[in-house]
Amino acid sequence: MNWKQFKQDKRIRGTVQCIMVIFLLIGAISCVSPVEKVDGFTVVESEYSDVPGNLSIGLANIHAIVPDIETNKEKILQVINVFKKYKVNMIIFPEFCISGYFWDDEKACWAYQESGMVENQRDWILEVESKLDNDLQFIIFNALREGPNGKFMNSTFVINKNLDYTRHEYIYDKTMLPGIEKQYTETGQDDRLVIDTKWGRFGFTTCYDMCFSQLFEEYSMINKVDAIIEIASWRGTGSRNYPNMNVKTDDYYGFIWDLMASSRAATNQVWVIACNAVGIHGISGDRFWGGSGLWAPSGMKLIQASHYDEELLVIRNINIEKEKQFEENDFDYYDDFIEIYSPIEGERAFTRMK
Repeated sequence: MNWKQFKQDKRIRGTVQCIMVIFLLIGAISCVSPVEKVDGFTVVESEYSDVPGNLSIGLANIHAIVPDIETNKEKILQVINVFKKYKVNMIIFPEFCISGYFWDDEKACWAYQESGMVENQRDWILEVESKLDNDLQFIIFNALREGPNGKFMNSTFVINKNLDYTRHEYIYDKTMLPGIEKQYTETGQDDRLVIDTKWGRFGFTTCYDMCFSQLFEEYSMINKVDAIIEIASWRGTGSRNYPNMNVKTDDYYGFIWDLMASSRAATNQVWVIACNAVGIHGISGDRFWGGSGLWAPSGMKLIQASHYDEELLVIRNINIEKEKQFEENDFDYYDDFIEIYSPIEGERAFTRMK
């Protein structure tokens, strides 16, 4: 049969298409293992290669109880123990994982959050550090710490045997502060943190930061990171109504989370590894969106956790650097960009070339 006959024979084309679909489905199914219950936690495992040296990540799509700092700390330790059974290399927790999010009663909220500051958790952090081993090399979590002007800093800490988590050069302080957070926290002044690892180069952002493109552009174009770790307590509920078009949603903020994670990855050609809180705030009643997951530099969502329930994602054997280079070979934003713009030496900016 020649090519012309093949194109004309609908039955053959249909059979080939069915076979292709079956193989695609088999590939998708083999990537994600059945859901497991481990020590009371729902665990979803996905495998992306059989190369043991690639990066394996544990994403904690969990809920912080408010107000109950001690229970939250114990849950974090339990989650670490579960992930260790899967021999992950890096564990990431959501924003406010120790204390949970702010609420409107400023006096009560302030006293509670002050007790949850990282300065008051040194013994607990020593216990967290003790969980590190040859497999588990990084634990990334968020907590408040003492800041200027009588306020807190919203800080992401990197726990690693070779890094001192108390040193400013290893801390990311949230840059963009929405609404109620401005009452309690100061913006970070050094708004980028870059950590080099054997798996690639990582930048860090927190929650509302993801709405601002310039920070991601600087990470991508200037710092040349391979991946950005985004941690958050991002709400799901938020109404948007377009009555003339008969369109309404009560999950507007959740839609924005899914949109931003994908678009920030695609427009900057970096991996986005995002970990968000899930569940209902115990005082304000706000619902957090969850949806922690992994987005490739193409913007494709590879795996995403529940928007309603706690889940632990085990993402196994990702070749961060190689896959990023593969996509750059196909469509390299950076090379195309610098044909028109050139970096201003010593500055975090570019200028259009003549």
